[in-house]
Amino acid sequence: MIDRADERSRPPLPGLRVRRLGYGDLPQVIAIERRAFPAPWSLAMFVLELSKQSGICLAAELEGSLVGYLICSRYAHVWHVMNVAVDPAYQRRGIASALLESLFAQADRPGAEYTLEVRPSNTPAIRLYERYGFRVEGLRKAYYHDNREDALVMWRRIPSEPEAQMTARGRRGSDGEEQR
Repeated sequence: MIDRADERSRPPLPGLRVRRLGYGDLPQVIAIERRAFPAPWSLAMFVLELSKQSGICLAAELEGSLVGYLICSRYAHVWHVMNVAVDPAYQRRGIASALLESLFAQADRPGAEYTLEVRPSNTPAIRLYERYGFRVEGLRKAYYHDNREDALVMWRRIPSEPEAQMTARGRRGSDGEEQR
């Protein structure tokens, strides 16, 4: 479930730190979740995601306070960005960008794939994800329970090594000259 994310329209916050999200963060997570989303996740949903060894759960912290988080689960070779939230008081300051960049720094590998769902009405989040290489590839009808809004399904793919090499070679002929 992705519903809100920020885009940089104000300078990033100095002193922002991204770290692993832990069970001790859950009271702050639940508070942000309730302020940020019309249909917030339950405590049990967060506990389940934190218990998965293959997932990546991140916290954005400013001056000792949690201001955002990201939940990403792994299914085979696909990373599913399940939840990105930033406290409404701190949105549009680069926090969601910092969380995504930290995720990609940890998980990007040749052939990696990421997917997420986002509300079509959440234009700032869509623009943010597009800046990081996500593209709309599908639609889930009536996905959101609060208002039955559809979800756009977005994907980001990292080329595998041979695929990246073939793409580079495809632009050059056997003599190394660029093809037109």
